[in-house]
Amino acid sequence: MKVTVVGGGVVGTMHAWQAVERGHEVVQIEREAEARGASLRNFGQIWVSGRAGGEELETAVRAREIWEEIGGRVPALGFRANGSLTPVRGELERAVAEAAVARPDAAARGHKLLTPAEARALNPALRGEFDAALYCERDAAVEPRTAQRALRAELLKHPNYTFLPGREVRDVVGESAVRDDHGDVHAADVVVLCTGAWLGGLVRELAGPDLPVRRVRLQMMQTDPLGEPLPTSVADADSFRYYPAYASAALDDLDARQPQSATAAAHRMQLLMVQRADGGLTIGDTHEYEHPFAFDTVEEPYEHLAAVVESLLGRPLPRIRRRWAGVYAQCTDPSRVVHRQEVRAGVWLVTGPGGRGMTCAPAIAERTANELGW
Repeated sequence: MKVTVVGGGVVGTMHAWQAVERGHEVVQIEREAEARGASLRNFGQIWVSGRAGGEELETAVRAREIWEEIGGRVPALGFRANGSLTPVRGELERAVAEAAVARPDAAARGHKLLTPAEARALNPALRGEFDAALYCERDAAVEPRTAQRALRAELLKHPNYTFLPGREVRDVVGESAVRDDHGDVHAADVVVLCTGAWLGGLVRELAGPDLPVRRVRLQMMQTDPLGEPLPTSVADADSFRYYPAYASAALDDLDARQPQSATAAAHRMQLLMVQRADGGLTIGDTHEYEHPFAFDTVEEPYEHLAAVVESLLGRPLPRIRRRWAGVYAQCTDPSRVVHRQEVRAGVWLVTGPGGRGMTCAPAIAERTANELGW
């Protein structure tokens, strides 16, 4: 079978990986020299802890298994089963964590409520004051800025894999064939469009104006090396408001009695933090849903995040090395992990995983391969 994958981000690359692993001939086309979108501008987290119960959690758990398997073969991914800690303060935040631990699927996430001493035994860098910490053993991480390159280097070892950068697919020609902006036609048995947040142009022509996917903009930052290990990923209690696994009466009570700060609420914020291989910290993030998006970044969210991090670390934050904005595609129906649609005979659009893209891409691609009979 011949498979054409359009898009060089993590969703597209994992589709290419699945096809190559199953013995098919694969051409992967990317309009940039390499992926530059959400697949690089994220935390690199394999984030199981906050996923909604049911299909979303099952997808994340399966994806984490695949990430670990691939990480064993491709050390340059930087896969590490680091887990995560969410420190909580006060009875209201603790009650949300306790409700998460009481869920029937808590064991699948590896959820435990730890004392401060137990949390610091896992992550001694957390010297700030907190009353307890929600631990998720199943969370993991990879290096987002280099993961696609590492995966592609492994794929290029296969003679039946071809990567074509710097080419934008402009139209579908007949069945299962696409034409790029060089005028070349790529015929295959199946085409998979994994174009990320690029929802205009050809995607709009093929899927129509009512595609149930929206674009979301975020702001993040990265610091100089911390100077010590941060052994786990770290979140704050605002993440309870963002991830569906934490929906509960306790969360409703927290929202009513202890609302977010004005800055966090205005920018729909949470703290997520991961240490990179060079020792720096990736810290975020904000969420902007209304179009048109701002073209610049604003400082108030960064100041808020820095203050939260410093309160948890009990020390000043290292110098901020980078700030950036990114955009990802998200299904408008939050119960759907991804939008998968045959937009022409033999041409499939796979998009809209939202903030779950880095976590769930391996399992999303596996399901596509299974459903299409690769």
